[in-house]
Amino acid sequence: MSTPFKIPQSVLVVIYTSKLNVLLIRRADVPAGMPPFWQSVTGSKDHTTDSWLETAAREVWEETGIDCRVGSALATALRDWELENIYSIYPRWLHRYAPGVSHNTERVFGLQVPIGTSVQINPREHTHYQWVPYQEAADSCFSASNAEAILMLPRFANLDLAAIGEDE
Repeated sequence: MSTPFKIPQSVLVVIYTSKLNVLLIRRADVPAGMPPFWQSVTGSKDHTTDSWLETAAREVWEETGIDCRVGSALATALRDWELENIYSIYPRWLHRYAPGVSHNTERVFGLQVPIGTSVQINPREHTHYQWVPYQEAADSCFSASNAEAILMLPRFANLDLAAIGEDE
């Protein structure tokens, strides 16, 4: 049985604390001799009818064990930043997509979690995780769109705090 092609619509979820420390996870599928690929949570829609929010919550759960799905304590903390990036798919991953697909649309989300939130990475996808200050996190990312999203964190974190009526 062949694996279905990936849908070229994905999410990027910047997970962070009130101190603007960002969760980075290291990809497991990096070829030998290449530097580690640190990133935020990412992943594609399973079905074209899936919403961006459903996809983001599912990917966070699958990759980190943090539950922000509907009905969870963190469900309202998952925020759609209403930003989209369109980029060329890295050549080494083109085989995962249907023939002729060369670009992906990525929707950006933020998720503020309490300091000390437990993380359980999926060992099939990632080998390590770390919490780092947002500027260091941006410098560590291999993806330019991921780094740019992290650098926007102070602006979006302040909007999130204002929306729920909290101040730092």
